[in-house]
Amino acid sequence: MSLFRLDASILPASSASRSLADLVEQEWVAAHPDSVVTRRDLAVDPVPATAWADAVTGKFVAPEERTEGQRAAEALAQTFADELIGADALLFAVPLYNYGVSQHFKTWFDLAYTDPRIDPQGTALRGKPATLVTVLGGNYAPGTPKEGWDHSTGWLRRVLEDVWGLDLRVVERPFTLVGVNPALDAFADTTLALKIKAEGDAVSYGRELAASKVVSSD
Repeated sequence: MSLFRLDASILPASSASRSLADLVEQEWVAAHPDSVVTRRDLAVDPVPATAWADAVTGKFVAPEERTEGQRAAEALAQTFADELIGADALLFAVPLYNYGVSQHFKTWFDLAYTDPRIDPQGTALRGKPATLVTVLGGNYAPGTPKEGWDHSTGWLRRVLEDVWGLDLRVVERPFTLVGVNPALDAFADTTLALKIKAEGDAVSYGRELAASKVVSSD
């Protein structure tokens, strides 16, 4: 058994998404103590900004005519796809940044998506069990003043569930900036309850992930 884990937080030492993903991973390891956990940290090892364009443009050039950058981008995309396809389960920890998806994750996804095994016609990831952990500095739930300002979570679900066809569970924790931004101090009690719920979901979904069976894409 093997788990692939991806982290996109730019603040490793204080990351709420990493802490929740740790809970998910702990359940996986407890169930599969001898399993391999492959990690990709996009903050420590970010994807080059030019890689996606190089991978796309390289497809319109004969292999022997591709630039060094195009060949390197294609090889990196294959590595990303290999990591996803080779794992029995997937764990993504992706915070909301500036009301949108993390640029680290978007760049990684765009490059991985150029691999034909997981492009729009690819089926290699269909039915694979996965957990997405996402955290939000504020609260954008229905009825809140900034309802609809979260332009990350919906997109993440769309590409992971609908495009790649993953069997996805989502752990979400809002209000992570309470205690950091004084303007949010009034929400301290609500924040604690949301934190406890997110941690409970992380443990529960971690157990589900560990117990899940991979659906064959054949």
